[in-house]
Amino acid sequence: MTGLLASVVSAAEAKTAVAGGADILDLKDPSKGALGALASATIAEIVATVANRRIVSATAGDLPMEPETVRDAVQRLALLNVDIVKVGLFPGGDVSACISALSQMAGRGVRLVAVMFADQQPDFALIPTLQAAGFAGAMLDTAGKQFGGLRGFLPPARLREFVQVAAESGLMSGLAGSLRLEDVESLALLEPDYLGFRGGICAAGRESPLSLEKLRAVRAAVDLANDHQRAAKTATAAAGAQRAAHSVA
Repeated sequence: MTGLLASVVSAAEAKTAVAGGADILDLKDPSKGALGALASATIAEIVATVANRRIVSATAGDLPMEPETVRDAVQRLALLNVDIVKVGLFPGGDVSACISALSQMAGRGVRLVAVMFADQQPDFALIPTLQAAGFAGAMLDTAGKQFGGLRGFLPPARLREFVQVAAESGLMSGLAGSLRLEDVESLALLEPDYLGFRGGICAAGRESPLSLEKLRAVRAAVDLANDHQRAAKTATAAAGAQRAAHSVA
């Protein structure tokens, strides 16, 4: 079933995210870009505040695709005891070399999630390469938050393809990118492992504080969508069993 990721910028927001039912807390500075990195001291404070009650991920920043730069940023976060480090696969530079440079860290137990961007012609053919390099997951997001949400850039068939290719490669998958409450039902039908929110759970835009009320509304929508998925699968299984029984009879 689909989980809920909430991006937070402080220990105070982390407390709100826990209270609101987020499954993953993603540490990110929205004022510094799509994957803006928080200061080490802030990350350490949030990790201590969460105290293993939730999975904690952290973004490495909007980095150029230079292997040493990316590796150093990931190493900094890994030393801060976050559970997952998210790395953006941005256009330009040497994406393949960056993935290769991170494979040794993955081999040492650092859980890595690669982020592709729906508004920058994402290459889903990279997903098996990520699996071979030891990455734990892949996420589809948007880089230009001012230009609309995820569903405005890729049709449902392409979003479903992303989730399916990730699953076939044994990677967890996430969908994000200026998501709103009304996006939950249709995206949950694709069965990603999680949906990521920031602006849609903030009081007034992605750089404003989290809203507990909005977060709880999204949590409820995710839970309802999961209930519908379970009911549909149960009904399908029951129908299949009934057809099988009739064919034997």
